[in-house]
Amino acid sequence: MAIVVTVAQQKGGAGKTTLVAQLAAALAATRRVAALDVDPQASLVRWQAARKATLQAAAAGLTVTDCAGWRVGTEISRLSRGHDLVFIDSPPHAETEARLAVRAADLVLVPVQPSPLDLWATGPTLAMAEAERCSVRVVLNRAPARGRLLDETRAELTRSGVPTLAASLGNRSAYAAAMQRGLGVTESAPKSVAAEEVRALIAELADWLGTP
Repeated sequence: MAIVVTVAQQKGGAGKTTLVAQLAAALAATRRVAALDVDPQASLVRWQAARKATLQAAAAGLTVTDCAGWRVGTEISRLSRGHDLVFIDSPPHAETEARLAVRAADLVLVPVQPSPLDLWATGPTLAMAEAERCSVRVVLNRAPARGRLLDETRAELTRSGVPTLAASLGNRSAYAAAMQRGLGVTESAPKSVAAEEVRALIAELADWLGTP
């Protein structure tokens, strides 16, 4: 059975789809990876359509599907039988789909931008993961290389006892450029700082993701 990683955050615009796409694309080079889009905006499905246009037959190495409602649990089970890793892009609210996605997860990743609004919105997502007894880690997203706000965000997460990964994704145009083409930065710009950030994040998650 696959390892299931749900990316959840009740605040919209936190970068859930970008995080799922970047991890899935990077890991698909060596693993059987699926991504499930349960967000009504269907951004991940659109990313996969762009991916097929860019890579053509090579895009078959990464499975992307979408569904809603109570079918989410069934689709997760189906994908788990044929893949090593399943990433779930969950909706920005605590509806049925989000709860089912968290419940099925071996790990919940919560993207947080270094801003008070993102910090305030994180509580309900963390509470949901705790209620479902899931391992959870915060990932700082669109983070500046340095600055007072970044330091204050990390300090507040530490004070609150929120488990936060050391690796983060920066505020870089390379991510948007890759997403537009249906790619991960490890594919579109493998020597870039952005690609190094994704690889560092995967390395830090090795205890959950396992090895090829």
